[in-house]
Formats: sequence, C-alpha cells, structure tokens
Amino acid sequence: MIQTISSTACQLGEGAFWHPSLNQFFWFDILGQRLYTIDEGTERHWQFDECVSALGWIDDSRFILASASALWEFDIATGEQSYLIGLEADTPETRSNDGRADPWGGFWIGTMGYNAEPKAGAIYRYYKGELRTLVPNVTISNAICFAPDRSCAYYTDTAKGKIMRQPLNAEDGWPIGKAELFLDLSDEDFGPDGAVVDADGNLWNAQWGASRVACYSPNGEFLTAHDVPTPQASCPSFGGADLSTLYVTTAADGDLPDPAGCTFAIATTAIGQREHQVKL
Repeated sequence: MIQTISSTACQLGEGAFWHPSLNQFFWFDILGQRLYTIDEGTERHWQFDECVSALGWIDDSRFILASASALWEFDIATGEQSYLIGLEADTPETRSNDGRADPWGGFWIGTMGYNAEPKAGAIYRYYKGELRTLVPNVTISNAICFAPDRSCAYYTDTAKGKIMRQPLNAEDGWPIGKAELFLDLSDEDFGPDGAVVDADGNLWNAQWGASRVACYSPNGEFLTAHDVPTPQASCPSFGGADLSTLYVTTAADGDLPDPAGCTFAIATTAIGQREHQVKL
C-alpha cells in the first residue's frame, strides 16, 4: 500500500530521514535549496541560500546538515545555522548529495558535480572534527548506508552502477581494507540511487529510472521491490512508529508529469534501523 505524503513537486527530492526521537520525517529538495518536514500533519520547510542534501540528528532540535559548501549544525527550533567545516568550498562546480550518520556517530557525505561531471565528487567521513576523504573520483555519490552489525558500509557511484561494500573497523568505524563489489547493476537501464539497510541487514535501493525501491539480501540476492508511481525514485528511509514504513523521495528532473517529485510512504513487512545519532 502506497500513500502520497507530500504532493509538493521537488525538482530533486533527496535525503529522506526519519528522526527517531521526534518521530518526524524530513526530506530535501536539493535544487530547490529547501529542507521539508511534516510536523503534526502540517508540511513546513526551511529555505537555504545554497543546495542542501542530507541530515544526521544530534538531539531533538539540532542536526548536522550538508550543503554545497560546508557541513553545518542546524537548529530546527530557531533556524540558526553554525559552520562546522568546509566541504569542497573552493570547488564551486560541486555540491553535496547523499549522506548518512554511521553507528559510531560519524557522518558520511558524498559530493558530485552540478552537471554530473565525471569523477568531480568524492565520499567523505566527518568524525570528531575531522573530515577525511574516503572515496575520491566519484561522479554521482549515492547509497551510503550501514549494516546493523557494524561490519560494513555500502555506497555507489551511480554512474558506474555498482554498489560497493566497505569493511569497517569495529572500534571507530574507519574503513579497513579495500571495498568489494556487493551488487553489479551496471547492465541495467536504471541507476542505483539512495539506499538504506533494514534491521535484518537487507539493503533497500531506490532505483533512478526504474520507478521502484528494490530489496537485496546481505548476499546481494534480489528479494522484492516496491513500485513508486514516477520514474525517478531517489532516496528511501524507514520510519513510523515501528520503523516499518518505507518513505521514498522522487525527482521531477526533465519536466516529468505529476506525481514526479512527490514524496511517498509504503507499508512494508520489514523493520528498519533507527537512524544513528551524530556525535560532534
């Protein structure tokens, strides 16, 4: 069962996020430079002066927020924005894209060119005040998410069509060894976009151009898929009272007709992971 939770047409909906203590859903229109939420049944938004794309929660009012030029501490109660660290600030042709907090309280964030210039972006981790490059030469950063047993992170370069699995150090979450191929979708006529891992370790991937979110086992086996009524599915997130509702953002890139860019909620039988808390 699918429900339209917002009929606001985002040019590039992204950053689907369920706040686990507020029990509240947030998402972005990256190119519209807006953060949206639904608060007690009412949709509201914050407008920014540059592209914004991803969140991690610090407490009930403060978030880490990724913009085109920096990581910020953002307070939804006051609207105040405090600078944390630059993010490719000297590279105006790039912006932030997909991101998510890891189980250790770090924040992973990917970048890309505004026009998806080849290898213009990268994937970074912000942890204890340090921003470190993890994956250079990325064209379209996406699918950043984490296994529930803390064993690995996942990510993709949508342009390559391959979802990678990166082993992580159990103590501090930094990558150890080389990333390995988890799922090869390079021959498909869609692109792997945002992803999230459920409590059983299954990876749910929004597939740009395929009108769906597909679920794969920890071994990379296709399990199921949920359709969305527009081609450009961009980012999933589990939420709701029992974390079984799959929220999905979409995009209206290329003047697609309604309901392109709308945001949806899908009832599932899966249970998601609680979003990890960022530790500054």
